[in-house]
Amino acid sequence: MANEGFFEKVYQVAKLIPYGRVTSYGAIANYLGAAGSARMVGWAMNGSVKKDVPAHRVVNRNGLLTGKHHFQGTNLMQQLLESEGIQVVDNKIQNFERHFWDPNKEL
Repeated sequence: MANEGFFEKVYQVAKLIPYGRVTSYGAIANYLGAAGSARMVGWAMNGSVKKDVPAHRVVNRNGLLTGKHHFQGTNLMQQLLESEGIQVVDNKIQNFERHFWDPNKEL
């Protein structure tokens, strides 16, 4: 599969997101030199279940839990984020800027 190498790079970055922080699909794509490939990062997150990747920490650029339907149970993504001290209201991270982790600045 041609995307396998890209997906592995996405997983490597996602594993570095600190507890209690989140990033966006686009921020990971930009860090990997693939600006405009946020959707491909999303596809990688969809396939990350067996890769021990904290996919719940990757959201859209507005802090919305757009990938939540890929988690078991109806609110698992939100529950995982809340267990890390991140408040979620109506599928949106509150104080998103405070919790945002930018790999371009942090790595």
